Amino acid sequence: MRRIISLLFWLLCASAVAAGSTKPDRHVVVIVWDGMRPDFVSEQNTPTLWKLAREGVTFRNHHAVYPSATMVNGTATVTGVYPGRSGIIANHVYRPDIDHHRVIDVETPAVVRKGDELSRSEYISVPTIAELVQRAGGRTAIAAAKTVGLLLDRSVGHASGLPFADNASSPRRIRRVVDGTHALPSQVRAKNSVTLFAGQSLPSGALAPITAAVGTFPSGHLQQDTWTTKALTDSLWKDVVPALSILWLGEPDLTQHDTAPGAPAALAAIKSADENLATVLAALDRRKSRGTTDVLVVSDHGFSTIRRSIDLPKILNDAGFAAKTEFKDQPKPGEIVLAGNGGSILFYVVGHDEALTCRLVEFLQQSDFAGVIFTRNALPGTFDLNQAKMNPPESIDAPDVVMSFRWSDAKNQFGVQGMIDADWQRGAGKGTHATLSRFDMHNTLIAAGPHFRRGELDVLPTGNADLAPTILRVLGIATAKEFDGRILSEAIKDSSITQPNAESTTIGATKDFPGGTWRQSLQISRVGSTIYLDEGNGSLVPKR
Repeated sequence: MRRIISLLFWLLCASAVAAGSTKPDRHVVVIVWDGMRPDFVSEQNTPTLWKLAREGVTFRNHHAVYPSATMVNGTATVTGVYPGRSGIIANHVYRPDIDHHRVIDVETPAVVRKGDELSRSEYISVPTIAELVQRAGGRTAIAAAKTVGLLLDRSVGHASGLPFADNASSPRRIRRVVDGTHALPSQVRAKNSVTLFAGQSLPSGALAPITAAVGTFPSGHLQQDTWTTKALTDSLWKDVVPALSILWLGEPDLTQHDTAPGAPAALAAIKSADENLATVLAALDRRKSRGTTDVLVVSDHGFSTIRRSIDLPKILNDAGFAAKTEFKDQPKPGEIVLAGNGGSILFYVVGHDEALTCRLVEFLQQSDFAGVIFTRNALPGTFDLNQAKMNPPESIDAPDVVMSFRWSDAKNQFGVQGMIDADWQRGAGKGTHATLSRFDMHNTLIAAGPHFRRGELDVLPTGNADLAPTILRVLGIATAKEFDGRILSEAIKDSSITQPNAESTTIGATKDFPGGTWRQSLQISRVGSTIYLDEGNGSLVPKR
């Protein structure tokens, strides 16, 4: 029944999109600076971005979705929905239907291909804006220095390469829609649209002219960003600027992981991202397209410095649990799979044993590293997964427990605020993210162009899920798709949408123990029906 309802809904969406079309004089370029904290935007660090901000809108209260990680926020940015709806709920998850032996990386080609096979090409359960632009007749260009690019355009026959007959039941391949109009087959919609990810391309034949123009994909992080930028401006834009372009830079994320926020190398990586932005703007100027192009510079998440690296598998095993990150044989009842995501951990209890889950949660609540705990089923002192908007579709087995590590506003060795405990993958003093720290959850968004106000500071809560509906609005594409994000009407020129009001609330949960009381809190902002997670933390408060 759920599949039928989903099919009918997306048929209606296809109908609405087919009725519209892209405007030839409108272009949007989204440039993602992976891991860029907003407090590093300055005239000294980022002169090009600083100038662009003066010409457009700076969104001072911008948010990542939780977990504040790349694949989750990349998907939220291009779909406009929360992780629970898209199905991409973390960078690393345990999907035994895809691989029962180990935790998987959600964006690797083999995983995406298997996910498509299991879901009839609905590995991401809703269309991306690239697909919607293509359905409206527009061309798209995706250029990502990282593998996240594989998630940004999910057109069947383009991104996955899976064969479906014209009469297949996948809603993305239905040719005749309910109002009698015809939606273009995906191969036609995606014609001349290219996805470039980590030096690979879809379709695969698109790579040869790119390498002929800019050479082969290099090995260094900064060089990969420069190569990907030039691939976009010199090859994918060779004939014309598409309706939608997305450029995903790997920096400053990769260097901040290797060093820390504020480190000299991290500041140099930020400068490199700014130079790539300048390359894009210069290319638009050369093509005389700047006046018809809206440019949005966004980051997927913020960043923090690791205070302590927590070897949670060892800690749990020493405490009598059977904690695993991979299996040689079939998982057994009583075992717990840990999917480390840096600042957050997903726990999968084999067989969903309620008593074991309760014991695990109580252990975490009495630890000195847990921040906020979410559970699949309600337990004292926790929040439901729905509070984090990361309860996945029924076809995906949800984690039993999700824990965000504890954080503080203390400063690192470079004087940058934001210290967190994190998983075992990186050592103390290095950089990472994915917690509910305000320094991870608040990220960068600056927009400038013909449809955005000039010299404005937007203080309303905004988030990555707001980009998709906003981009479609400025491109003039109407769709019946229901977004979780909102149109950023307060930042758009001559918007007829009523200016929204913002509300803020804090929720809490407690659990008493002989040695004290576990207390956790989650601060939430709301604009209309759209929610934004501001920050969350917790600790065991000793009895006096």
